[in-house]
Amino acid sequence: MAGVTRVVLVDDDPLVRSGLALILGGARDLQVVAQAADGEEALEVVARERPDVVLMDIRMPRLNGLEATERLLAPAEPPAVLVLTTFDADEHVVRALAAGAAGFLLKDTAPDLIVDAVRRVARGEPILSPSVTRQLIAQVQQLGAAGPDAEAEAARDRLAALTDREREVAEAIARGLSNSDIARELHLSVPTVKTHISRLFTKLRVDNRVQIAIAVLAAAPDS
Repeated sequence: MAGVTRVVLVDDDPLVRSGLALILGGARDLQVVAQAADGEEALEVVARERPDVVLMDIRMPRLNGLEATERLLAPAEPPAVLVLTTFDADEHVVRALAAGAAGFLLKDTAPDLIVDAVRRVARGEPILSPSVTRQLIAQVQQLGAAGPDAEAEAARDRLAALTDREREVAEAIARGLSNSDIARELHLSVPTVKTHISRLFTKLRVDNRVQIAIAVLAAAPDS
């Protein structure tokens, strides 16, 4: 149906899948087209249904959500993958985002926020929450002893090439703000924000918002 976002739910807990299906089923513009109990089944279901968004659990039997996400995002024009996790300290969350996942949700997220998150990633607007930002800070702080200073210096050099406005947008991304949030805070239009982000990809030599956030956090004086 035109204008309807097709969603696949992947979780080894049938109660979680049922709850998510109930939540998303209440939104007229979202349609749960299939469910899967593990990563292997997810690959089969996604290949068959070609959804717009996949809600992906991390810890599952046979094939975990991280490996399934990497496989799903390898082909051209993949679905947006929104990672599900029980704890915001899950050690796999940052790896999943780095693999190309559009963002992550805690399983106890309020229903209206789950619906909003699915809509946002379907529009191509990744979810980078404050919890993920904290994990990125920890990741930067735990860089190998061989080169944390070099990493920070390289990040500062790249950020120095940005305009003041581009730097503001980059810092807002590192704080977990969406495009619409950034537009409101900086008094810009959403298309202008998207233009700045495109320039950030080029100037910082990165491919996604997570990498922008990592660059900003690596360059921070206390990183």
